[in-house]
Parts: sequence; C-alpha cells; structure tokens
Amino acid sequence: MRTWIVLLLWACAHKTVNAVALSRGPVRRKTKEIEGQQDKELLRRSKRGWMWRQFFLQEEYTGTEHQYIGKLHSDMDKGDGTVMYVLSGEGAGTIFVIDANSGDLHATRSLDREEKPLYSLRAQAVNKKTGVPLEPETEFIVKLHDINDNEPKFDKEVYTASVPERSHIGTYVTQVTAQDADDEMFGHSAKLAYSISQGHPYFSVEPNTGIIRTALGPSDMDREQREHYQVVIEAKDMAGQKGGLIGSTTVNISLTDVNDNPPYFTQSIYQFSVPELTNIGSSVGRIEAVDADVGRNAEMDYTVVGGDGLDVFDVSTDRNTQEGVLSVKKPLDYEKKKSYLLQIKVQNKHPDPRFLSLDAKDIATVRVSIEDVDEPPQFEKISYILEVKEDAAVGTVIGSVSAMDPDIRRSPVKYSIDRHTDVDRVFGVYAGNGSIFLQRPLDREEFAWHNISVIATEFRHLDNPEQTSRVPVYIRILDVNDNPPMLASFYETFVCENAKVGQKIQTISAVDQDDPVGGHRFLFSLAAESTVRANFSVRDNGDNTAGIFTRRAGFGRMHKSTHLVAVVISDGTFPMQSSTGTLTVRVCTCDREGNMEMCNAEALTSSAGLSTGALVAILLCILILLLIVVLFAALKRQKKKEPLIISKEDVRDNVVSYNDEGGGEEDTQAFDIGALRHPEAMEDSKMRRDILPSESLYPPPPLRRTIVPSRENTDVLDFINQRVQENDDNPTAPPYDSLATYAYEGNGSVAESLSSLGSVSSEGAQDYNYLSEWGPRFRKLADMYGGEDSDWDS
Repeated sequence: MRTWIVLLLWACAHKTVNAVALSRGPVRRKTKEIEGQQDKELLRRSKRGWMWRQFFLQEEYTGTEHQYIGKLHSDMDKGDGTVMYVLSGEGAGTIFVIDANSGDLHATRSLDREEKPLYSLRAQAVNKKTGVPLEPETEFIVKLHDINDNEPKFDKEVYTASVPERSHIGTYVTQVTAQDADDEMFGHSAKLAYSISQGHPYFSVEPNTGIIRTALGPSDMDREQREHYQVVIEAKDMAGQKGGLIGSTTVNISLTDVNDNPPYFTQSIYQFSVPELTNIGSSVGRIEAVDADVGRNAEMDYTVVGGDGLDVFDVSTDRNTQEGVLSVKKPLDYEKKKSYLLQIKVQNKHPDPRFLSLDAKDIATVRVSIEDVDEPPQFEKISYILEVKEDAAVGTVIGSVSAMDPDIRRSPVKYSIDRHTDVDRVFGVYAGNGSIFLQRPLDREEFAWHNISVIATEFRHLDNPEQTSRVPVYIRILDVNDNPPMLASFYETFVCENAKVGQKIQTISAVDQDDPVGGHRFLFSLAAESTVRANFSVRDNGDNTAGIFTRRAGFGRMHKSTHLVAVVISDGTFPMQSSTGTLTVRVCTCDREGNMEMCNAEALTSSAGLSTGALVAILLCILILLLIVVLFAALKRQKKKEPLIISKEDVRDNVVSYNDEGGGEEDTQAFDIGALRHPEAMEDSKMRRDILPSESLYPPPPLRRTIVPSRENTDVLDFINQRVQENDDNPTAPPYDSLATYAYEGNGSVAESLSSLGSVSSEGAQDYNYLSEWGPRFRKLADMYGGEDSDWDS
C-alpha cells in the first residue's frame, strides 16, 4: 500500500514541475535579475525569452509511443511559424527529439537510470527562414527517476568461514555484504535488510550489517558431532518491506577443532611375544589409542608407568600414526624370566585447560611373553686379558676362557681359535676346557701384544656358524732380560797429539731392547782384555752415560794413528746381560784450543762424513754415467750410416710376385726399396715363388747376372731392365703372365699395368705373331694362339 502511495506522490510532483516549467516559459524578463552573490561579486544573468533548469523522466518506460518529457517555448515565438526550435547535446536526435514548430520534447526509447542517471542538453530558438538565432543557447538536464528494478547482489556467490567449536553464543563468524544498483537517495529501493533463511538455529545474522554470529551455546557446537554447516543469507531491498527484491548467498561454515577430547585405548589388555635374542631397540609391538580430535590436538604421549618390566621395555610415539611402539630396552633371557607385565599410560601432548583437565589419561595393561631360542654359547666375560713371560716354554698354559650354553639343556661347548687372528699359530686352545697354551716361542721385542679371538660352539651345532660366539683375548708378553745393552751408535772420535792427562774426548750412551719394570740402569767399564788401559779410561756418569778420558799426555800420530777402545756395557737386571762395544779413536794434530787441524787420510775421510757405503755409491754413479756416455756415442755413430730409405717420399714397393696386380705406388706399406738399391745382396739363384718348378726339354743354361756395382742412389730403372733381360733368356719359365710387380708398375702407377689381363680387349681375332719377337719364352705361346685362331675361324 505504501509503495503505491509513493508512486502516486511522485507522479503528482512530476506533473507539477513540468507545469511550472511551461508556465514560466513565456514570461519575458525586462529587468536584470540578481541570482546570488559570491565573494562580493554580483552574478548577472542575460536577458532571455525562456528559463528552466531540468526535466524529469521515469526510467524503464514500457509504452509503445515516445515518452513525453515537456515543452520548450520562447516568448519570441508569436505563433506565426517563423520560429524553429533546435536541440543539441547528449542523445539529441537519437534518444531525445524535439518538435521544431511546437517545442515538444520526447524520449524515443526506454532508459535505464543505472546505466546513465541524467543527460545534459541544449536548446535554441532560431529563425526558420534565415536560421539566425533569436536568443542565446540555453542548457538544461533531463534526470531519470529511479524505480526499484534491481535486486541486491552479494560480493560473492559462496562465502567460506570457520569458527572454533565450543564457542559461546554471539561469537563472530563472518560478514556478508550485498549491493543494490538502485538510487539510494530516492526512496528505499537501495536500502537493504539481511536475514537468514537456512542455518537455524545454529547461526544468526544482523539485519543491518550482515554479520553472522553463533546462536547456540558451547555444548551444542561440537565438531565431533557435526563439523560443516551451510547457511543461506538473504538481502532484501525496500528495507525488507513487502514487495522488495531479494538476493541470496551461501555461507559454508566449518567448526575448527579444539582439544576437548582425551585419548583412550581401544582395548584394555595387549599381549605380545618376543624372542629372547631380540636386539636392544627392536620393536616388540604397537599399542593404539584414539582421540576424537584432529591435528595437533590429537597428538599423544605414551609412558610405561608400572609393572615388572619397567626397566626392560620402553615405549615411544609414532608421530605419523600416533601409535605407541613398544621396544626392548635391556637384553632378554628366557631362562631367567619368561614374561613381563607392563602398565602403559596415554595422555594428550598439548592439553587445553579450558576444555580438558590436565590429568586426563588412560591406562592399558601389556603382557610380554619371552620365547625360548636356541642360543649360542655365552662367555663369562666380554673380553679377556692374559699375561705370559716371553721365555715361557712351548706348551705352557697361559690362561683360559669359559663359555656355557645359556639354554636349559646346557649342551657341552667346544673351543677353537680364529686363525685369521693368529696366522702364525703361536697359540692353541684345548677344545674341551678353553685353556690357551703356547705353540711357538715368544719374543716381546718383536710383538709385545697378541690379540686373538676364541670361538665357542655347541657340539651339537658344529656345522652351524650362527650358533657360535666369539670373545677377544688380549695377551700381553711380559719382558724378560734376554737382550744385552749396546752402544747407542757407532762412535768415532779423535784425540789430539798434545792432549793432557784426564782430558774428556767422548761421551757414550747405550740402548737395550728390554723393558725392565724399574727402568734401565747401565754400567760402563773398560774390557779386561783391552790394550789401551794405559792410554784411556771409562768413567761411568751414573745416568746411563759414560765418558772416555785420556790417562796420559802426548800421543804420536806417526807412532800410532788409531786406538780401539773396548767398552763393556752391562745392565742391572737379573739375569745380568752385557756386551762389548768398540770405540775408534783417531790421533790428530790440533791447535792450542783443541781444534783438529790434520789427521791421516782415513781420519779425513771419516771426518768428512763419508763412510765406505757412501764411497761405493759414488763410484757406482760415476760408472753409470760413463756407460750412458758410451752408449750415446755409439748411437750417434750408427746414425751416420746410410739408411735404406733416404726420405719418406722415396718409398716404393719391394720386388714381389702375386697372382694379381699389386697396389703400385698406392701401396706404401708393403716393403722398402732397399732390395732394389742393393741387388748384389740377393741370392745368386732364386726360384720363382708363384709356380712350381718344372722340367724342361732343354737343359737350363746358367743364368747370366750382371753385378751392379754398389753405390748410393742406384738407378732402379737399370736394375729392372737387367731382371727383365734375365727372365727373357731363361727358357725354363713357362709362358704365363706372372704379373710381377716392380717399382712403378701397378694400378697406382702412371705407367699403368704391363699385364694384358687388365687391358681392354675385344672378342675379335687378334694377331699373336708379335709374341715371337719377344724371345724364346713366347714362341710356343705364339704357336698355340696362332693355331687356335685358325680353328676358331673355321
């Protein structure tokens, strides 16, 4: 009802405005009107024949005729038909037309305010005959009146939102917004009101803002019961009144999870079995607890909280499946304990005190049975350390190892040594009791420790390597004083001719391969049989060193140039060991400060630091250098001889016979031309290699061979002519084409082939009489071919 009242009032106002505009049209102002004042300046309007501001036109006109807008009239128009009205501006002539005689303004089609709300036009009265403007051009607008022809439209067709479960009433979810293309300044066509048509009673929407809120309390908004909701929101214009247009959208709302559910086991008792030989850290089984929550809120922790296997088993959480993984923490032994009972607790890893107690948990019982396994023998210790003196006799028992079958049947055990750890077979072990004994003598100075492995095997599983155990045995060789001390190095010193009595000439020390417990203690003295007691003495320093001193003054280098001092070194360990070392003392000429000036040749060599081995090495090097020089000279002389081939360009084929043509000059890899250049080196009589020798009616005359003098660069052509002549004079050779290849002859030769086999021939008759001119070899051939020709002709 109110909508019709509004439309009626709008129509009345439209008619009144048009009437006012038309009634004011013919009023001519004779005075200037003041329209307003701004910034203390008067705005003056020119004198006009008509005056108007705007026309109103209703949008979405549905009539068949042009829609009347209003009438334009000038007081210059006396009604005599001399005035013509002209319209210009937006849509003039297309959308808007004017009657040139009467000034009536019409719209030619229906207009949409949402497309364009107003049009600006200009009108002018002109003389119809002359076209001269009677008045200045006047501007006016045509404004479209809005009608409610657009329904509200939401920004999105589908909205997505979420809200935590267990939220309180009125918790904000999201906001939806709709737009109306109608004129919001005119009536209520663009005033919207929101409502919810689907989603009760869980959600509500504020009519003016479009904000969606929860409508139920925490107990009713439980994700585990229902997670997804589809809410339909409507927007209605005309402020939601009856007759308004409606637009709608869908809002998909999901409840997000909160940690409001504790985990719990799917069963109260779990049973597992595990072999007793299971390795530490291996999995025994999995226990499962479930949590209605998801994601981070469903993460849980498992803990062993009780039972007799608290220190034997451990439990961890598989973060992918949230299962509890039970694993072995300590070695298992069926013979000691056959089963274990565990209490395992599960609880949330991230509890939320707003929804769940921090003490929320669940407990399950786990029974683990140990399975008996046929175990290999077990040694009493994980390793053994034995000691034996190095002078122990072969066969001495140095210790023993012990292993036993851990199974109930207690099978007997056999012992053996892994020979990969005792390649020299120094030790042995008694198979029945594990006693280790010596098989070879020991030497601590060679090996102070021996590391071997002893293997224990049950007698009933001797062929099963998996039923064996190993244990390392470390054998330490104890030292026995069986090595005498010796001088630390080769001592060679000198004494000056002008040496004084009691002068120290050298300090010596000793070494011993033994390693006594209290450390070394060496004693030094002159040997009893020493012949230099009158010249030198040995004084023990008490620190395992000794000094060599002179016992007289004045030594004659010419009288005796070298003295050998025999020193006895003994140790203080039982049984005492001693040895005699010799010290070489040279007599040299010295200056007043005791610096050596001159000694004999042997002393000089020694002072220079060149031993006998060094001299031998120097002599060998000199000899090798001489051999290299001689070899180089011999090679250089050999290079001066004439080579068989002077240059690479002078390479030819050797003289050789084949049953077909040779390669000629193209074949450069067969032979060298040395034989051609030195024909005298060839055999005096060389049989042909391409045929078997046959008897002839004529005795073979001796071959005539002209010896070509040896000279460099022998002419090859002369040699070839000579060989051709020799073959022509030899009647024993049958008449055949041997295709002998010499020098330039062949496919690659510029002279081409000498054989008739490779030449172009015709099937016609040929004259073979010329063969008789080639010598005795070809006469019979000429007779044969000549006779055949006559036969063929007939």
